[in-house]
Amino acid sequence: MTGVTVRLLIADDHPVVRAGLRAVLETEPDLTVVAEAATAEQAVVRAAGGDIDVVLMDLQFKGGMTGAEATAQITAQPGAPRVVIVTTYDTDADTLPAIAAGATAYLLKDAPPEDLAAAVRTAATGRTTLAPVIADRLMNRLRQPDTALTRREIEVLTLVAEGLSNQAIGTRLHLTEGTVKSHLARIYLKLGVDSRTSAVATATNLGFIRR
Repeated sequence: MTGVTVRLLIADDHPVVRAGLRAVLETEPDLTVVAEAATAEQAVVRAAGGDIDVVLMDLQFKGGMTGAEATAQITAQPGAPRVVIVTTYDTDADTLPAIAAGATAYLLKDAPPEDLAAAVRTAATGRTTLAPVIADRLMNRLRQPDTALTRREIEVLTLVAEGLSNQAIGTRLHLTEGTVKSHLARIYLKLGVDSRTSAVATATNLGFIRR
């Protein structure tokens, strides 16, 4: 990217966070923030303008579309900008949907400024950067596939943690109650537990879900 200016869109619902990211990134001579978005919906629209190379995307917005959903819409377009997730959330329930949606990089908000700038440059070339804790967890999933929860199992267990019944979980995820029970049985086996409470506690400790 030598001699090329990377044009950025910052999407975050906190004005202070947007201002902080802008201040950090614009100290770099080859990075320029050309737009900001306070909602995921705004980010989708602005990213389609043709003048954005990289979108810095938060995961959680107040109501409406999530950052992962916005990422999927942005990356589905021809010639789309790259998306770098910048968030405080590091569980599988957060990272897997974002990566599946097409995010090129995934960083946590406590990353050093130089790491953030480097990740943006790397993303602009189409290469991936992952926060160390995320990379470690994904490597462990590959090394221990029999104990890693699938994306659907994480969805089911997240709703269990919210207190939903099997029937309510089935309604939310468009599954039969029997299918939900089958997912829970596999979750119990993988986590070595025998109850909903233990499954939630263990999954939280292992970083599969967020409480």
